[in-house]
Amino acid sequence: MTRADAVRNRRAILLATEDLLTRHRPEQISMEQVAAAAGVGKGTVFHRFGSRMGLMLALMQERAMALGEQVRSGPPPLGPGAAPEQRLLAFLDAVVAVVARNKGLLAALGHAVTTSHRLDRDNRDAHPVYGFWHAHIAGLLAEARPGLDAELHADLLLAGLTSDPVQALLDRGEADRLAAALRTTVSALLAGR
Repeated sequence: MTRADAVRNRRAILLATEDLLTRHRPEQISMEQVAAAAGVGKGTVFHRFGSRMGLMLALMQERAMALGEQVRSGPPPLGPGAAPEQRLLAFLDAVVAVVARNKGLLAALGHAVTTSHRLDRDNRDAHPVYGFWHAHIAGLLAEARPGLDAELHADLLLAGLTSDPVQALLDRGEADRLAAALRTTVSALLAGR
């Protein structure tokens, strides 16, 4: 297999997974389904990603990398140049959009973070997606409201996204409702209410 074939297969597998996630939660998707949808052998999926969790994390990392690029160098309000509150609201809207397209993906990521051997700062940083999202949210919270326990509030905002009620909301197609609730919560938090 050439390098181009490997890249093409990886892309096909991730796109097939994302497509399946529009209709199913991660735990309802088998590696066999992904392989069939991607047009590759099951062994290729296992060889490339190791497990369903590995596949889900790879997809989340790819989506998060694209979002990270927008955060670092995209136009405001997501990118630099906007006030911290505007950037935070735009970022949370973008996270909700990613999660809404990939039902349960953030829940899978949250599960991976919370089932690690130790629940401390080092584990958070061991998961690049969660680590990046947490650091970005905490940084913007601290900038917008000095003195706030930004680290803890970032954890609380992200933990809420992985809850069963929020996943059920996304399953019902109510991502806009979730985004509005996050906006209200963050605005109240930053206003000191």
